[in-house]
Amino acid sequence: MGRGWRLFVLGWALVLGGSLLAHAIQTSGGVRVSDVRFPGQAGLTMSGLLYVPPGASAERPAPAVLASHGYINSREMQSPFAIELSRRGFVVLAMDMTGHGYSQGATGEQDYGGPAALRYLRSLPFVDKDQIGLEGHSMGGSPVMAAATELPDGYRAVVLEGSTPGLLGAKGTATPTFPKNFALVFGRYDEFAPLMWQVPTGADVPASPRLAAIFGAPAPLQPGKVYGSVAEGTARVVYIPPVTHPWEHFSEPGVGHAVDWFQTTLKGEASPRDPAEQIWIWKEVGTLIAFGGCTVLILGAFQLALRLPAFASLERPGQAVRERRGGGWWLAFLLTAAIPAATYLPLMSLGQAVLPSRLLPQWVTNQLLVWALANAVITLGLGLALRPGRARFETQWLKSALAALISVGAGYLALVAADALFKVDFRFWVLGLKPLDGRHALHALVYLPFWTAFFLAAMRALTLNLPVKGEGEIVQLGWAKFAMSSGFIVLLAIEYGSLFATGRLATPADALNVIIAIQFVPLLAVVGAFGLFTWRRTNSYAPGAFMSALFITWYIVAGTAFHWSPHFRFPPAPPPAAAAQR
Repeated sequence: MGRGWRLFVLGWALVLGGSLLAHAIQTSGGVRVSDVRFPGQAGLTMSGLLYVPPGASAERPAPAVLASHGYINSREMQSPFAIELSRRGFVVLAMDMTGHGYSQGATGEQDYGGPAALRYLRSLPFVDKDQIGLEGHSMGGSPVMAAATELPDGYRAVVLEGSTPGLLGAKGTATPTFPKNFALVFGRYDEFAPLMWQVPTGADVPASPRLAAIFGAPAPLQPGKVYGSVAEGTARVVYIPPVTHPWEHFSEPGVGHAVDWFQTTLKGEASPRDPAEQIWIWKEVGTLIAFGGCTVLILGAFQLALRLPAFASLERPGQAVRERRGGGWWLAFLLTAAIPAATYLPLMSLGQAVLPSRLLPQWVTNQLLVWALANAVITLGLGLALRPGRARFETQWLKSALAALISVGAGYLALVAADALFKVDFRFWVLGLKPLDGRHALHALVYLPFWTAFFLAAMRALTLNLPVKGEGEIVQLGWAKFAMSSGFIVLLAIEYGSLFATGRLATPADALNVIIAIQFVPLLAVVGAFGLFTWRRTNSYAPGAFMSALFITWYIVAGTAFHWSPHFRFPPAPPPAAAAQR
C-alpha cells in the first residue's frame, strides 16, 4: 500500500475510532443523544442537543437541566455537564444561543434564546416540570437568567459557571431570593473577575460586595458554605476551584460542583453519585483523536489526488533554497514565529472597528481578518527585503485549488459521517470543528478570499525560508509547525505565567483575545504541516495555501458567532475587548 493510501486509511481509522469512543462515552448507560430544533420567537429556529437517560418517560418523568455555552462556542461545549448529569438520570438540553451554532438570529437576540429553550424543555413529556435546573458558562449565564426571569416558576435551581447576572445588560437582576437556589462556580484564576464581579482576581470573588448582596450575607463569603434554604429556594453557595475561565467547563471541579448542586437541589428519579466520578474526558479524547484523524485524512487525500491524471502534472519534488540552517534561517524562523504573535493583540483590538454587517456578520472573524491581512502585508514586505535566494516555485493555480478542495472535502466528508453516525464533531477543549449549515456555508464563501490572500503570503514565505536542502520530511514538517505556532506558545506563556503568579493576565483588558489565542497553537501547527507537506510534493506554496484557507475558513466560520440579523445587532456599540465573554 502506497503512502497516500496509508495516510488516507489511517485518517479514516482515527476518525471512526475516535468518534466511536466519544459516542460510547456520551451514551454511557443507555443515554440517547439527539439533535433537536425548536421554535424561538418571531419565527427563529433554535438548536440543541438533547440527552435523555434510560427510564425517563411520561409515566416516570425525570429531572432536567438546561445548559448553555459561552460566547463564540456552541452546544457541544457543554458536553461534560450533559454527560455527567444524563448518566445520573437527568434529562439535559444543551442549547445553542441565538447567533451561535445552528440557532438562528444574532448574539443576544431574544434574550439569547434562553426563555424559548426552557419552554421547549418543559414541553417534553418525560421531563419533571417541577425539578428543572439551569446552568450557563460565561455569556451562557445570560440566557439562563433570562429564562429564570420570564418563567419564575419554571425552574428550581441555577448554576452560573464563570458568569454573573446581568452581563452586558442582559435580563435578570439577582437578589437574596432570585434566582432560586443559586450556585456560583468561579475559577480562582478566571480571567474576567474585574468585569464579572468588580474584584481584582477570581480569588477575591467571595469578597465581592455585589455577590454578598445577592447572598444576603456579609462579605467575605465562605466558599462551599450553603447560605439560605434549599426548601425555600433561597440557598446560595460559591465555589472557587483552582481553574481558569475556559477550564471551568472543562475540569473535574468545575463540572463536579454543578453536578453536586443539582443533585442537592433537584429531586426525582435521578441517581445520586459521587460528583468526582466523571468520565466525560474520554469523550474529549475521542473527538481529539478524530480531529487528528481529519488532518491526516486531508493529507492522505491530497497525496492520492496527485495520482489522478488530472493532477499528475502538479507532482514535483520541492526544491529548497537554503543550503544550511545559518543566521539567515534563524532570522526567518524568528520573524515567522514572532510577528504574528506580537501583532495579534493590538490588531485584534483595532479590528473591533470592523463592526458586523449583512456581508460580514461575524464580529470576531472580522477582527481576525484585520490581523491576518495586516500580517500578509508585513510578510510580503519582509519577503522583498529578506530574500534567501531565487525562488523556484512551479505553480498551476487552478489545479492547485482543485486538489486542495478535494483534500479538504475528504476531511469534511469524514466530519459529516461522524456527525450522522455518532452525533459528535471534532474537538478538544476550546478547539472545535463543526459541520457547516446553509447560513455558515454561505458566509464562508464570503470570508474565504480574505483568508486565501493571507495564506498565499504566509505559505510562500514559509516554504521559501524554512526548508533546508537535504533535510528529511519529518524534520522539515517539525520546524514548520514549530515556527508557525511557537510565537503564540510564548505569548500564552507570558499571559498565563502572569495569571498564575498574580491572579491577573499580563494584559487584563485583552482577556477574551488571550483565550481565543489558545486555539492558534494547534491550528497554526496544522497549517504549517499542510504547507510543507504539499510543497514537498509539488514544489509550490499554492496547494498548501488553498488547503489552509479552506480549512481555517471552515473552522472559524462554523464555530464563531453571528452578530447581525435583519432585526438585531449586537453590540450596538463596540465595548472593550474584555466585555464579550467566552
